[in-house]
Amino acid sequence: MFVENSFHLSYCTNIHPGQNWESTFQSLKDYVPQIKHDVSPEDSFGLGLRLSNKASEELDQGTNMTDFQDWLSENDVYIFTMNGFPYGNFHDERVKENVHAPDWTTDNRVAYTIRLFNQLKTLLPDEHSGGISTSPISYKYWHKTNGAKKKAFEIGATNMIKIAKHLYDIEQATGKYLHLDVEPEPDGLLENSDEVLSFYADYLVPIGIQELKNELGVSPSEIEKIVKRYITVCYDICHFSLAYEEPEDTFKKFKLANISVGKIQVSAALKILFNGEGDEKVWELLSQFNEPTYLHQVTEKVGNKVKTYNDLPILLKNRGNFNELRAHFHVPIFVEQFGALFSTQDHILKTIAFLKENKVVEHLEIETYTWDVLPAELKEDLTPSITREINWLKDRL
Repeated sequence: MFVENSFHLSYCTNIHPGQNWESTFQSLKDYVPQIKHDVSPEDSFGLGLRLSNKASEELDQGTNMTDFQDWLSENDVYIFTMNGFPYGNFHDERVKENVHAPDWTTDNRVAYTIRLFNQLKTLLPDEHSGGISTSPISYKYWHKTNGAKKKAFEIGATNMIKIAKHLYDIEQATGKYLHLDVEPEPDGLLENSDEVLSFYADYLVPIGIQELKNELGVSPSEIEKIVKRYITVCYDICHFSLAYEEPEDTFKKFKLANISVGKIQVSAALKILFNGEGDEKVWELLSQFNEPTYLHQVTEKVGNKVKTYNDLPILLKNRGNFNELRAHFHVPIFVEQFGALFSTQDHILKTIAFLKENKVVEHLEIETYTWDVLPAELKEDLTPSITREINWLKDRL
């Protein structure tokens, strides 16, 4: 869906179960036509597609791709972005830190991402650009020493340069511009804007120059432009609010470094405020968000630093004295307050305000994937919930 001639706006289908292609396609058939009818009855409806590795492999088998293309055409739906972060199953079993596996130090991550881009190239309408969001290289706690982290950055950057070269070749051959959108999050090897800037400056650009100078035969400055054209940032609003970063500051930092934002994932975190009175009720409500499927890192601003507790159960077990905490739990974007708890909806509104004056991105993707693990009082039927989120965002754009 193209909003105000400026943004492709949709939701990410990681909301729906989809371990294989059959279940993925069935979920799309079950939900998307009604959602399109409700939010975009007259215009084409763009979709943020999530494919597991298995679903992606199976999409290339038999007539699955042509059948899918026919279904998209019949329903006036198009694909403009994909979520390539979770490789395996994303529902109904423990995901936690395994959402990063296999990470960017592995050939499996490279092969999966190249396959997704080849599929997006096929699905993307000729007149549009397309992007795929991905893991921030790896999970921090898998790399115990500074030396191990440095090695992960080096291998991850080298593998991402392979993707950049693949996307360069695609654009040269077809004219289609595709980009890899790296998504920082708490306890990833990339968590905030400063770490993104360092990754580009210390690893991605130097390794890109080293790897591509002979192959492309252009100057280092041209290679830097190529790297930054095809490797961009996925700005997940929830994740950057957990880093206590103001949207305007982050976007300006990226602009100064000539780093592009390929996609904004519109999402809200939990905001927990303490005042002494009623704190017991706050802890009681917060405990209802403790569920075993996803990682729910909790962050605290301490001076100029951000302290991260790597999962909600750790914090609930060792309660301390706090003024404010933020929890990595993607809550509905249209709700500002949940009883004694709040959301970081204000960061969404600040991002929208900035976008109205500065078109830094074309792709907006709502990513509230936690509907099936929300506390009971927040659960509603999925289709009207997705529709409500899309309409809420449309109204504010």
